[in-house]
Amino acid sequence: MENHPNVQAVRAALAGADARTAAGTAPEMVLFDEGVHTAAAAAAALGVEVGQIANSLIFEADGAPLLVLTSGAHRVDTRKVAAGLGVARLGRATPEFVRAHTGQAIGGVAPLGHPKPVRTLVDTALAQYDEVWAAGGVPQAVFPITYAELLRVTNGVPTEVA
Repeated sequence: MENHPNVQAVRAALAGADARTAAGTAPEMVLFDEGVHTAAAAAAALGVEVGQIANSLIFEADGAPLLVLTSGAHRVDTRKVAAGLGVARLGRATPEFVRAHTGQAIGGVAPLGHPKPVRTLVDTALAQYDEVWAAGGVPQAVFPITYAELLRVTNGVPTEVA
């Protein structure tokens, strides 16, 4: 997985944005032998709280992709998010839609490293943590980053999504 094109794209995007961790260092990818397909599995593997996991969820918002980075501790309220954005229809995207817009498969979608930028909302619940963990482009890869950096490198909008 170290040399997987998606992992390399995420690494390049992080480096290009000069992303930083809570320690002020560049984020380093953590690779697992098995995929961590849920926030609970990722948190257990990392020894952190489930709320520190930034789930990358792609939605279809009136036909356009929307990336919601939400705390692993709760679910996205799609009605609330749709109303806040002023979209008529907001629903979970199909695996094909996700891959077409991110180049990545569900379960490993990273917050960046996509073929082109995706409109992004970042859950304000993640702000309570010094460090959050996000997927690295495949289900076996994650990386640490701060909430402020996550907002910056994704051009994300802080939003209450639950």
